[in-house]
Amino acid sequence: MREFDLSNAHWRKSTYSDGNGGNCVEVADGVPGVVPVRDSKVPGGPVIVVDDAAWAVFVGYCRTDTSPAS
Repeated sequence: MREFDLSNAHWRKSTYSDGNGGNCVEVADGVPGVVPVRDSKVPGGPVIVVDDAAWAVFVGYCRTDTSPAS
């Protein structure tokens, strides 16, 4: 399993976040080939690392409000 040093990562919330600290996810930019994702309420908690191609597909579905076929 590949490990990533995220100690200096720049985390950002979704532009859809209302800023009130609700149920938000954050992503870290600048990690080649992957997108680290974490719960904004637990910044020291676990991080899910998603392949950047898979993240692009996910974001595309979110933008078009289309779900993959079941």
